[in-house]
Amino acid sequence: MLALQVFVISLERSAERRKRVSEQLNKTRIQWQFLNAVDGYALSRMPDSYKKIKVNILQGYQLTPGEIGCFLSHIKAWELCVVNDAITLVFEDDFLVGEKLEAVIGDLLTISPNWSLVRLSGINQTNHQTLMKRPGYELVKNSGEPCGTAAYMLHPAAAKTLLKNAVDIYEPVDHYLEHYTKHGIHFLAAKPYPVSLAHTKSTIIDRPGRKPVKGIRKTVRSIARFMDRHLGCSPWFPKS
Repeated sequence: MLALQVFVISLERSAERRKRVSEQLNKTRIQWQFLNAVDGYALSRMPDSYKKIKVNILQGYQLTPGEIGCFLSHIKAWELCVVNDAITLVFEDDFLVGEKLEAVIGDLLTISPNWSLVRLSGINQTNHQTLMKRPGYELVKNSGEPCGTAAYMLHPAAAKTLLKNAVDIYEPVDHYLEHYTKHGIHFLAAKPYPVSLAHTKSTIIDRPGRKPVKGIRKTVRSIARFMDRHLGCSPWFPKS
C-alpha cells in the first residue's frame, strides 16, 4: 500500500482561514501540510495553458483569474502526488471535519485498488450508484455532478493522467475532475461525505453566478465544439 500525504491548498496570506484549518485538522491524527495556492489575480499574465479566445468560443464565457489560480493550485498537488509516489488527500481551506473522516480515509486506503480518484465532499446532492458498502459509508458513482473540490483523494497514476490531460485549462477544476470523457477517470465518492463545507467567502474561486449560454452564442459554441471534436487532435469536449 502506498503512503498517504495530505495537502491543504491555501493562499499564504489567508491567516484566518489557515487558523481554522489548523483547528479542524489538529483534532485528528492526520499528518498534513499547507500547499501555497496560486493567486490568479497576482499573476502578471495568464498561463499559456489558458487560451482566452478558444475558451470564449468553446465555453461561451471566460474563466476568472480566481478559477485559473485554483486550477493551477490543484495541478501543484497532482505534481507532488506523482513526484512523491504517494496517495494524496487534497483539501481546500473551506472545510469542516466530520467525525468519520479518519475511519473513511483508513478504509479507503485498505481498498485502494478499487478506486483511482474519490470525492470526500460535494456541494450539490446527487443520486448515485452504490459500488461497495463499507463500514459507515458507501463507495459510489454519482449520476450527477456534485461540484466543489473541498476534499478528495487520488493515486499517483490518476494524478499523472490528470496532468497529461490538463495541458489546456478551459473549465473550472471541479468540472474537469468530473470530466470522464476527457481524462477517462471515474471520480467516485465516499457517501455520506465525511467532509462538509464551512461556507466562508472564497479566496481562490470567485465563480460568478453565470447565466446559461443561450441563443446565437450557444449555436456558435455547438458548432465550434463539433469542429474541435472532429478536427482537433485533443478535443476539449470529446463524445463518450
